[in-house]
Amino acid sequence: MTGYRVWAPSGLPEVAPGDDLAKLIAAAEPGLADGDVLLVTSKIVSKAEGRIVRAADREAAIDAETVRVVARRGPLRIVENRQGLVMAAAGVDASNTAEGTVLLLPEDPDAAARAIRAGLREALGVTVGVIVTDTFGRPWRAGLTDVAIGAAGVRVLDDLRGGTDAHGNPLSATVVATADELASAGDLIKGKASGLPVAVVRGLPHVVTDAAEQGEGARAMVRSARDDMFRLGTSEAVREALTLRRTVRAFTDEPVDPGSVRRAVAAAVTAPAPHHTTPWRFVLLESAESRLRLLDAMRDAWIADLRRDGKSEESIAKRVRRGDVLRNAPYLAVPCLVMDGSHAYGDARRDAAEREMFVVATGAGVQNFLVALAGERLGSAWVSSTMFCRDVVREVLDLPAHWDPMGAVAIGHPAQEPPARPAREAGAFIEVR
Repeated sequence: MTGYRVWAPSGLPEVAPGDDLAKLIAAAEPGLADGDVLLVTSKIVSKAEGRIVRAADREAAIDAETVRVVARRGPLRIVENRQGLVMAAAGVDASNTAEGTVLLLPEDPDAAARAIRAGLREALGVTVGVIVTDTFGRPWRAGLTDVAIGAAGVRVLDDLRGGTDAHGNPLSATVVATADELASAGDLIKGKASGLPVAVVRGLPHVVTDAAEQGEGARAMVRSARDDMFRLGTSEAVREALTLRRTVRAFTDEPVDPGSVRRAVAAAVTAPAPHHTTPWRFVLLESAESRLRLLDAMRDAWIADLRRDGKSEESIAKRVRRGDVLRNAPYLAVPCLVMDGSHAYGDARRDAAEREMFVVATGAGVQNFLVALAGERLGSAWVSSTMFCRDVVREVLDLPAHWDPMGAVAIGHPAQEPPARPAREAGAFIEVR
């Protein structure tokens, strides 16, 4: 029979700034043994570090502890704090502290765990693991639980990938958050209002490292930005998606998943359109042959236009090179405008306005398409060239006569991250009446 015990020692005094937590814990639980795991509520670490501010300064404290706002709903902010943790209010908390004050999280929870571990070894001669815990909400789950925000001497993650389960099935994605499981087990004993800020787990010595090895620390459990599929809240993600849409002119050789482009088309055709019409068509050039045939024909038409304009051969060659962004892209799409369902008024002014209305709707669809491609982590560049040789494009691609090509979109995996976009002040583009 296997198992473990969890208990919470009583007798710890109220912690004050400057207190030595290892000495206080050693006095309250002198029976600690090698292989035990000590779970320490972050509140007492914060108090010992003097991380106490006036409650009136709470919003300023949250601002100071925030690195990035993840989501905001009314006064509630979910943020990434200076410790790399994503949590409500940066971990600034008014519970278990004197009235009129709030607590900040420990300055460096991993360092605090290492200090407690070293202090207990000095005081009691034991090798234990130490986890600093704090209370978190979790995406997709109601309720709160304790998780590890600092650790020393604990194998915080148990990577089972490469092994097999009891039925011999390969494990390809299983990494167990051991430190979080221990933290939540201790929370069942400590509670939130019991005045028991420390718990001990005994019977799991395999999760504790030897005296000379501190382990990775709880920072290893924080998902990197690249691996975080839910980095932003809903409204924040919508705004961020618009800024992620950048013109990309250099691509890698990595193939483009046609399914990603089709999902982008599905987003494109949700754009507003006049008269309940669907004025968008997207021609997807998925073969190198079709792309080359189109681009060669467009190049020849462009050269003919430039020669009629009297441009020199040197100037023509320079201008034609601008089309290399399309030629070097691994995937092309040609958005087209169709006027099916448009109204014919019989006078030039209103007929011109009707067409402009459809053109604007097509532009909205193209913007949706580009933004959705960015959401698929694909780069794109919208190039207007097909609009200058529509007959050529229709002939080469065998398109109906009433389809009007509205440029071409080069698509691929970006060869490098685009440079930061300078901020634009919205007021420069606004007139209020």
